[in-house]
Amino acid sequence: MTIITGFLGSGKTTLLNSVLKEPALEDTAVIINEFGEIGLDHLLVDTIEDGIIELSAGCLCCTIRGDLINTLEDILRRIDNGRIKPINRVIIETTGLADPAPVLHSVMLHPYLVMRFRLDGVVTLVDAVNGFQTVQEHEESVKQIAVADRVVLTKTDLLDTKERQDAYERLLVELKTLNPAAEVLNSQNGEAAAKALINCGLYNPETKIPDVQRWLKEEAFKEAHSHDHSHHEHNPNRHSDAIRAFTISTNQAVSESVVDMFLDLLRSTQGEKLLRVKGIIKVENDPERPLVIHGVQHVFHPPVRLDQWPDEDERTRLVFITNGLSEGYVKRMFGAFTGGLSSDTPDKEGIMNNPLSIGGFSGSFK
Repeated sequence: MTIITGFLGSGKTTLLNSVLKEPALEDTAVIINEFGEIGLDHLLVDTIEDGIIELSAGCLCCTIRGDLINTLEDILRRIDNGRIKPINRVIIETTGLADPAPVLHSVMLHPYLVMRFRLDGVVTLVDAVNGFQTVQEHEESVKQIAVADRVVLTKTDLLDTKERQDAYERLLVELKTLNPAAEVLNSQNGEAAAKALINCGLYNPETKIPDVQRWLKEEAFKEAHSHDHSHHEHNPNRHSDAIRAFTISTNQAVSESVVDMFLDLLRSTQGEKLLRVKGIIKVENDPERPLVIHGVQHVFHPPVRLDQWPDEDERTRLVFITNGLSEGYVKRMFGAFTGGLSSDTPDKEGIMNNPLSIGGFSGSFK
């Protein structure tokens, strides 16, 4: 499953209209709000049933009927009953003002859907001309960028003045600040645009082998952490100033129950501020088979146990993108649970390693 999001006017409909013809989206179901929003006349092959049509590239296009859960269940039911052909992928387009988190929660919290769907990624479209101003003025846009696995820049062909070019350069800096790990692509390349919508998740779809290094992109967070953003003048009215992107990494194995308690307390008390959490964890009871975790706000996908470490890096690595939640707070909590933080991430907020008296926490959480 791929979620396409982006603020009003970012070009989601235009992009979908152009890529629905691409062979890369064969065996894909695309869920949109209204057929009328996309010019389907030149793509239409045959009407299968009310609300579902087959397009020339072999993919299906369907409108949301009732709510998203009902639509996804209906698609699965029709496939299982042989009423429509099997598919490999679902792409969901959100509305321009939507926070993508509830869409992700719909699947992650549903006991049946979570068995049938795997989240591949969130793709956020950003208007290259107006994107910088939009980020400054609209919190929805900030959240859409912060949770993205990939950012697709649209309307780059309209950067025809120095003023627009300057705003675009500021936008690129802002994107790197908000989400250091997100791959930034240009929609003007049609083939790249189609590929931008698929295969950005944990697993390599060809080999079914997890590519943790590409998925986590821990080095991008470290680079952003060490980069001096002093050219950003602090403005309490800027929504983007509350976003933090950082990592926790340690060589020590961690008790699985301790990880559960840490994450449970963090999401129950600070869930709305956890825009995205990803990680691979070295657990004490089975250090050769790490756990992979993924969360969006207060909802976490069931952990995945890998058969082995995917590469030579056998550290616990957690990456966070938060909104209004400080790096120091999260690290102090992690240190309290693990008996002292052992991390190669720079400590810029005076984190103490005494588990008995750390920040606002008292007592040992071990």
